[in-house]
Amino acid sequence: MNNKGRGAPVDLMAILHLAHAAENELEGKLNGIGLTLTKLLALRLLAEAGEPLPLGQLADRLSCVKSNITQLVDRLEADGLVARKPDPGDRRTRLAALTATGRRLCQEATRMQQDTERELAGRLTREEAQSLGALLTKMRAPSE
Repeated sequence: MNNKGRGAPVDLMAILHLAHAAENELEGKLNGIGLTLTKLLALRLLAEAGEPLPLGQLADRLSCVKSNITQLVDRLEADGLVARKPDPGDRRTRLAALTATGRRLCQEATRMQQDTERELAGRLTREEAQSLGALLTKMRAPSE
């Protein structure tokens, strides 16, 4: 039996406000080390890939258009966090490679994100935090 539609209405504005406040809190911390959330996401994707990625593939993974990824990689390159390299398999393709500085800053920013998550979760009891995690997972699940 389908339980959808039986629960109380969700206060979407409260959820959006909380998400925006959490994002602003993290962005403020990241700005202190010269990063934005978008830059961190790109650095993390490169770190997780473990190898340089074609700019088009990076754009796909970040769900953005290729012109935006070019500008983002330009900024990351200017900051010394990413280097462009030729693709040995395709002369037309450029790869984005994480530099040692980029890897270190990505690790520092990831720790900041985890600290922020702990701070936010610290406002809840352990049971509340577990319930919230389960509810968020359930709400993210595709509709049946």
